[in-house]
Amino acid sequence: MPKSFDYLIVPASLFVVGLSALVASAQVQEYKPIPLMTFGKELEDTLSNKDIPTSQGGFARDYVVNLTAGDQVLIELKSDSFDTIVTLIAANGSTVGENDDGPDGTSNSLLFARIVKSGKYIIRVHAFGDTPAGGLFTLKVTRLHG
Repeated sequence: MPKSFDYLIVPASLFVVGLSALVASAQVQEYKPIPLMTFGKELEDTLSNKDIPTSQGGFARDYVVNLTAGDQVLIELKSDSFDTIVTLIAANGSTVGENDDGPDGTSNSLLFARIVKSGKYIIRVHAFGDTPAGGLFTLKVTRLHG
C-alpha cells in the first residue's frame, strides 16, 4: 500500500475518538435538585424546557428538603401560566403524595403530608399533561404544628 494511505488512517482515527469524547461529555448531566431552606415563605421560580423532561412530554423542577419523622407539611403550588402538579417523593423514590387541583376550584395544587421517616425528600413541580414551556409559579412549604 502507498505511504499516503497510512497517513490517512491516523488523522481519521483521532477524529473519530474526538467525536466520541464530545458525545460522551454532552450526555453527562448531573442531577441537582434545588435546596429548599425556608419554610412558610413563598418561593417564586420558573418552570421551563431547560428543566427535567417528564414522560408526559412536559418538564419538572425538583427541590430537596430535609423533613423529620412526625412533621406535617402543607405544600402549595400556584401558577397563572400552567396547570400545576406537586409531588412529594421519599429518598427511596416512592411517592409520598401528589396533588393536581386544590380544593379552591382552580388548577393550583395543595398537598398535605405526614412524614413517617426522617430524611431528604424531593418536592417536584410539574405541569399537567404535555405543557411544553411551563412558566412562573410560586411554591410554599409550611410545617404545621400538631
